Order: sequence, then C-alpha cells, then structure tokens
Amino acid sequence: LYSGLAILPVLLKTLFDPYFVQDCSYMLNALKHGIRLAKYKKKKPFYSILDCFLDAVKKQPNKTFLHFEGTSHSYVEVDKQSNKVARALQTRANLKQGDTVALFLGNDPCYVWIWMGLAKLGCAAALLNFNIRSKSLLHCFSCCGAKVIIAAAEMKEAVEEVLPTLKQQGISVYLLSEECSVDGIHTLSEHIYQASDEPLSADLRASITFKSPALYIYTSGTTGLPKAALVTHERVWAASFIQAVSGVRSDDVLYINLPLYHSAGFLVGLTGAIERGLTVVLKRKFSASQFWEDCRKHNVTVMQYIGETMRYLCNTPKKDNERDHKVRIAIGNGVRSDIWTEFLNRFGDIAIRELYAATEGNIGFINYTSKIGVVGRVNFLHRRMFPYTLIKFDIEKEEPVRNSNGLCIKAAKGETGLLVGKITKYSPFVGYAGNNQQTEKKRLRDVLQKGDLYFNTGDLLRIDEQNFVQFQDRVGDTFRWKGENVATTEVADILTMVDCIEEANVYGVKVEGHEGRIGMAAVKLKEGKEFEGANTFSQVTNYLPTYARPRFIRIQMTGTFKMKKVSLVEDGFNPAAVHDPLYFLDPAMKTYVPLTEEIYTSINNREIKL
Repeated sequence: LYSGLAILPVLLKTLFDPYFVQDCSYMLNALKHGIRLAKYKKKKPFYSILDCFLDAVKKQPNKTFLHFEGTSHSYVEVDKQSNKVARALQTRANLKQGDTVALFLGNDPCYVWIWMGLAKLGCAAALLNFNIRSKSLLHCFSCCGAKVIIAAAEMKEAVEEVLPTLKQQGISVYLLSEECSVDGIHTLSEHIYQASDEPLSADLRASITFKSPALYIYTSGTTGLPKAALVTHERVWAASFIQAVSGVRSDDVLYINLPLYHSAGFLVGLTGAIERGLTVVLKRKFSASQFWEDCRKHNVTVMQYIGETMRYLCNTPKKDNERDHKVRIAIGNGVRSDIWTEFLNRFGDIAIRELYAATEGNIGFINYTSKIGVVGRVNFLHRRMFPYTLIKFDIEKEEPVRNSNGLCIKAAKGETGLLVGKITKYSPFVGYAGNNQQTEKKRLRDVLQKGDLYFNTGDLLRIDEQNFVQFQDRVGDTFRWKGENVATTEVADILTMVDCIEEANVYGVKVEGHEGRIGMAAVKLKEGKEFEGANTFSQVTNYLPTYARPRFIRIQMTGTFKMKKVSLVEDGFNPAAVHDPLYFLDPAMKTYVPLTEEIYTSINNREIKL
C-alpha cells in the first residue's frame, strides 16, 4: 500500500502531462515501424527499399513519382528508365553485384534512376558533393573504393582536373553526355537511350543483405577531409521511416529542394517518399522566391527544410496569399526558435518536425510535439531501444570530464552535456569506409562502466525539466554553415598552401540573424611576409566550396599562435574588440579587404550578403 502511494505522484504527473497523449502516439507509431523492420530482416529473399519501389510500380504504375522543371515521370517510367541505366552500365562498365559507383551529379531525375539502376545490379552508390574539387574530390572518390564515377555534363571540368590521377588508378569515368572529346572520359547518355527497358533478374543482387553497403554519404572529417559514412540497407530502411513517424501519408506530395547527396535529401526525403508511395516535387536547388508558388502549383503538402530555408522564406517580402498553400508538415533541422515562431506566424499552422541525427550516428531525436525550439523529447521506449546519455564535457580541453575512477560523469537535468549513444546490436555504429582511425576516434570507451562502448556525437545537448531535448552546439573541429558541415582542418590545409601563411587556426563564429557559424581563420604569417589578400582569395575560391571559405581572417601579431579556439570564437570579428588586423573576403573585389567598422555594421544590418 505504502509503495503504491509513493509512486502515485509520479503516475499523476505522467497522466496529467500535456504531452502524454503525443508521447503515447509517437511510441506506438515508432514501435509499429520497428516491428516492420524486424519482419523485413527475416524476410527471404532480402526485401530492400528498391523492392518497396517495385511493389509500388505494380500497385500504382501511372501515379506521378517525380515532378521536375515542368516534366512529370510516373512510377513505371522511372522503373523502366532505371532498367535502361542498369543494362547500359552492365554492358559498358561491366558492373556487378558488390561494386561501388560514385555519383557526381546535381539534383535531377536521372539521379534517382541511376541510383535505382545501380541497386538493381546490387551496387552501392557513393554520393559525392558536387561542390567539391581537386584534392577533396579525389579523396572522397578513393576512400569508398569505387572503380567507376558517373558525372553530370556540367561537372566535366571538375573531372578533367583530376583525370590524370583517375586514369593512373584505372578508374572508369562516364559523363552523362552524348559526346565528349576528352581522352579517358566515356559518354553514357546514348548507351542508356539505346538500352532495353525490360526488367532485370533479382538474381543479379541475390547476395545483398541488410548489412550490405547501400550508400556512402560524406560527412566532415576532423583529419581535414570528408569521411565516407557507410550506410547499410538496414539504415536506409530506418531513415525511410522518419516520414511515417512524422505523420506523412501515401496521398501527400513531398517537396525536395535539398541536395540529394545529403542524407536529408536522399534518405529522409527520397527513400522516405518511396516507403510512403508519394509523389515528389524535385527542385534543382532551393529558391525562396519560387518556393510557395511551387507548393501551390503542385499541391505540396510536405516540405523539407534546413534552418537557412526557414530564414530565407521569412526574409521574402510579405504577400497577401502567403498562407494560400496546402503544406501541413515540415521535416528538417537547424531552425532557430525566433525564425520558427516567425515562420508559423506568417505561413500558417504547419507541423514542424525538427530532427536531430547524424548520417553515421546511432542516436537521433524528432520533435513530434508542437513545442518550439526543441529537437525531441525523452521517452521510455526510445531510451530503451537506443540507450544514450549526456555527459559532462570540458570545452577548454575539448574532452569529457572523468571522475577518479576514469568514468564519465552524467550531466544533470537542465545541464548541457555531450550526447553519446551506446553501441549495441540494435544501435550499431558501422563507421567510415577506409578510415579505421576516424572510426575509432568516434568510439568512446569506459563511459558509465568499465568496458562499455559509446558513439561520440560531438554535439552538446540539454534535457530540460519537461524532458524536452534541446540542441546547444557542436564541439571539436567542425562547424555548420549554409546547411553544410565544414571541417576546420581541411580549410586550414588549404590556407597554409598560400605563400605568406605559416599556420592557420580555423573556426566558426556566430553572425547576428544567421543560423550556424561562418568561417573565420586566425593565421600566423611567415617571417618577413605581409598578408596577400588576392592570393589568399584565389586559393580559397579555387579549392574550397563557397560555404567552407573563411569570410574573416585575423592576423595574429602577438602572443602564442596556438590560441585556444574557445577564446578566438568568443572574440568574434568585431574590429572594435579585436586588436589584431582583420580582413573580410570581398567577392566583388576578388580579394580580402581590411574589415572596417563600416563593413562590420553592414554585415550585422544584413546589408552585405554572406
């Protein structure tokens, strides 16, 4: 009796929690899809997301699968086109089950059917970021073990730049074009056009299992170059369920304007659409001015976003018809609370499903409630299936705090801590292709007890008194800008190739009114050298994608160069507060110019576009 009375307050608190019903609904939904995944694991032969698509082709052959730039493609048309791709690659590239092929393409329907064609042959696809060039491109290509690269026609110059190395390594290069005079680059378009669209035998992929590699998706690397996260078929299935647990139905229309080389666009967006049997509106790239018009034109009901998407939409001029749309769910990550609130006030009652996840990680959250500014909520089922904890973290030393026994210390309720996910059979960490050193660096041992093993997310989160999970910041050698992860050591390596720079310390700083952090570098000049703004500009624009280029450079004149990043980040780029010379990347002048108070004010007033 007394023990029953003791737990009564806890039961009453749970039952009268305003989010109790939403918690139960989410847990039941998640459990249902967990059971589905378990059934698929036992199914013989192996049932992949491709098989799910083929079932949809039988069920709804004439339903539109893809809308793109005024053209529509039905489920059966995409199926037939992928058959042609598979046959052309089988003949031309001699591809077979277990091979890996790198895709160097922008958003386009061909991205979808080329990937499907590869899947029908039992091949894995490495999704290359089309912004990368030179050393980064070669690295990303080689670490996944691919022997073939398929590039869009507009990527021809980027491929030509690294072609001598590719030829030396015996790599086959195919361009989606009808003609190309460059020796060593083969054309593919005509061969796809001439190939048969008859179905291929499932025997071609008979040895593929749940644990086989399906994709390689690239994430920023602390060694200076991106890491290829190995995505198994099991993980593809798990990611495809995100739409389902977000409330997406089979009659919804999904708008994808995020790049397909990212896990958000490809896994959450594309494979989620296949799992639901949706129609997809595919956009080459995001356009704030065309966004709502596209949604109205195609009756879009589900959109994807990153924080910048929301901000750009909120920055567009107000219109009388901006609530005239059918969008009811938005799935994404990285939106600030103020932008979140403004977005809802302007564009209507849209269910924002803010996510927290990493491509290679074993723990994630989703905000299934209407609470603004959170990435998820603690619940019993989620914690049971995917054990995780927040541990105390020393920002100065950039390492977990440990007690006298060498174990980590749990962060208290309401305290910011490092998120770590326990590595188990049901929440594995597969690691990175061809990079055992980086895989091991993400494993954290002796966390709560000797011998245990956790995945280190590298992210600081907080769980509040109401059990809501809030993202706080990233730690270590990466920061996020324009929806992309930037590896600081990669940028530093590029900067030190400039003749005048001896050392570079790269980090991200916050800018008023912008999500994430923008790139900045504190550099030490070589003895007797002066800073060369034009040469530095040329170096970073030639070797780094736009989002990774440091917009601010600080010339460290005094003190120890290896100044703590924590202090550098706190100093920011205010010329009134920083006594070292500061420079700003000016695209119009094609150089780094001195950062004046006037430029600083213009940046904060958003008069200068970053």
